[in-house]
Amino acid sequence: MIFLKKYFALITSAFVFIVYLFTLAPSVIQIDSGELAAVQATLGIAHPTGYPLFTFLGYLFSLIPLPFTKIYQLNLLAALYSTAAVGIFTFTSKFILDNLNSFKTSKLQKTRKKSKVKAENEPFDLDENQKIIFSVIAGLTLAFSKTFWFQSTSVEVYSLHLLLISLIILLLIKAFVHDSTDNLSLRNPWFVFALGLALGFSNHMTTLLILPGTAYLYFNKERFTSKSFRKLIFMIFVFLILLVVIYSYLPIRASQNPQLNWGNPVDLERILRHISGFQYQVWLFSSTDAAKKQLIYFITNLPSEYFLTISMAVIGLFISFIKAKKFFIFTLITFLAAVIYSINYDISDIDSYFLLAYISLASFILFGLMKVYQMLITNKINKFAVLSVLLLFPVSQFIKSFPEVNQSKTVVYENYTKAMLNSVSENALILSYQWDYFISASYYFQFVEKFKPGIAIVDKELLRRSWYFNQLERNYPGLLSGIQTEIGLFLEALKPFERKENFNSVLLENLYRRIIANLISTNFDKKEIYIGPEIFDNEMQRGEITLPEGYKLVPHLFLFKVVKTDDYVEAPLPEFKLNFSERKDKYQTALNSFAGLMLVRRAYYEMQFNKPERAKLYLKKVAEEFPDTQIPQQLQSLILN
Repeated sequence: MIFLKKYFALITSAFVFIVYLFTLAPSVIQIDSGELAAVQATLGIAHPTGYPLFTFLGYLFSLIPLPFTKIYQLNLLAALYSTAAVGIFTFTSKFILDNLNSFKTSKLQKTRKKSKVKAENEPFDLDENQKIIFSVIAGLTLAFSKTFWFQSTSVEVYSLHLLLISLIILLLIKAFVHDSTDNLSLRNPWFVFALGLALGFSNHMTTLLILPGTAYLYFNKERFTSKSFRKLIFMIFVFLILLVVIYSYLPIRASQNPQLNWGNPVDLERILRHISGFQYQVWLFSSTDAAKKQLIYFITNLPSEYFLTISMAVIGLFISFIKAKKFFIFTLITFLAAVIYSINYDISDIDSYFLLAYISLASFILFGLMKVYQMLITNKINKFAVLSVLLLFPVSQFIKSFPEVNQSKTVVYENYTKAMLNSVSENALILSYQWDYFISASYYFQFVEKFKPGIAIVDKELLRRSWYFNQLERNYPGLLSGIQTEIGLFLEALKPFERKENFNSVLLENLYRRIIANLISTNFDKKEIYIGPEIFDNEMQRGEITLPEGYKLVPHLFLFKVVKTDDYVEAPLPEFKLNFSERKDKYQTALNSFAGLMLVRRAYYEMQFNKPERAKLYLKKVAEEFPDTQIPQQLQSLILN
């Protein structure tokens, strides 16, 4: 029992880690997984804001000789980060319960004598065992909330963010509870907090969402005095020193020209542009309609995050206001800061930006659980029965969240990427912007596993960025040799845009389109060239992107092949297997649509050249593995025959 009391947070983490292993992805998944794994394994530079701490820690972990693939090993690290965050939150919850008096607002509440009034109004007269039990239940509640749990399933910066933000909150609470001191040393808890804050900012800039609540607790404790401002200045100094040291990784590594060198932050201008997330700022505070849409999503999504336990958060909101008002104000400020910021970010994959709000709700849930416990105990219900009832909340969340977060069978992105690369020649050029499904994943397979490294994969949208040409030339020498003039003109016209100065948008767009057209024409005699179906369906159909005169597109397998002939062009037969998982989401649905539609297009092409037997093979594949893809009526007879 003494062991359980001493290591309750560690035991909770260990239990959660075992559970998380059952939902861990075996390979890359959608969006940034492949890129981030490749950045860690090759010690590169990731997309803004760079994530230097995440990169370096991942690189060190990848060097450990474990009997796994690198991608699984790095996914495992994400699970370790997330479970550590659960342990820290659990420990913090117990620490808060041990120091409730520090969060009360009057001496009367601190010195209230035991009486009938206290028995009715002080529900948290808990013994040590009860505090531990409630802290563990709250920790499990957070661990099995959908978005939190999802961060443990694969490589992502948010798993480390969860660990660091949980640590920052613990250090902040400890500094607030600690007896005030004017000692300007690094052992002062406020300065330890500043160091933790710097670690958080060196991983993800949304750490700034903790600052409003931090300001409230700091000045509530230290007051507005010359001593408190002197201490604050020293904290900022400590914070900046560590932050600069960690972020110095970016220019140092960029100067070595790694394979993945997003932003190429070799000078101050590029560094600031990179760490500020310049290219994403267009989606921040873009419109009230976007904010309304994201707010509605947040509210309607809450039941899938906390299921029945959301009722405990509502109860805890009021109870924490009554019994620990300072903690209530801090948590409410933090919750509102996270929600207000996140709803004003107009992106589709917004869930992870609400993580701090979900952590705040878990703190309210802690108080709600204890209030319900007190109410049931007052009604003479057996304590064991009451605790069993309360455990149903994290259990119900587990049952609800497990099928939604389970990535243990997600191999479709690996299979799609490898099947696509296998369908083209060894030195082909692929022009696409399927970042979420293929391009990000290809970074890992090409640069870490060395799978088909000679195939040049060009992200059409990244061609709008000045740094990207350096990365292409580094990884595919000679690819850009025929378009240096166009690139030079484009980069010159791009400078004022990247510096937020007046720029000629028409000139930029025209030069951009010339680069794409000439990239195709200058490489056509050296490489087989392929175009992603998303480019054909969107930009080409609207006339935004055009092929050089005399060039045509032929549906291949997953892509369109660029040709200069009217003769029949053979393509591989559909002998691939993508293995979609039972967990359906918008990414797998879109990928299914890409592949299925291209097979139908290929079947049409085969029929144009009077090859019904080959057309039948493509359509049979569609019917068997892509049943949601509509087969035109004029082709359906081929399946029946």
